[in-house]
Amino acid sequence: NTTGDGLLTGIHLAAVVKRSGKKLSELAAQMKKYPQSLINVRVTDKYGVEQNQEVKTVMEAVEREMNGEGRILVRPSGTEPLVRVMVEAKTDEDAHRYAETIAKVVEAKMGL
Repeated sequence: NTTGDGLLTGIHLAAVVKRSGKKLSELAAQMKKYPQSLINVRVTDKYGVEQNQEVKTVMEAVEREMNGEGRILVRPSGTEPLVRVMVEAKTDEDAHRYAETIAKVVEAKMGL
C-alpha cells in the first residue's frame, strides 16, 4: 500500500501547526506565492533524471539566475513515463521560461 502525496502533506501540515502553536491562517500569511509553470516530459527512463548531470547543471544555472526568488522541482511521475518539471518564479513569464529551459534539456538527454 502507498499513501498519496496529499494525505502525507496534510499530516505534515497538521504537525507544523501543532508545533508552532499558531493558527493555520497565521502561518499561511507568511507564505509568499509565486506563479507556477509545470511541463511534463515523456522519457525513456523517468528515474534517470535524478542522476543526469546535464539536467543537474541546467537546474543549478536556473537557480542561480532566480537568485532565491522561486523554486524548482524536477521529479519522476509516480504513475506515468514522465518527468515533471515545475518552476515557481517572480512572474508567469519567468516561470514558463525557466521551466522550458529545463524541460528542453530533459527532453534532449532523456526523451523518447
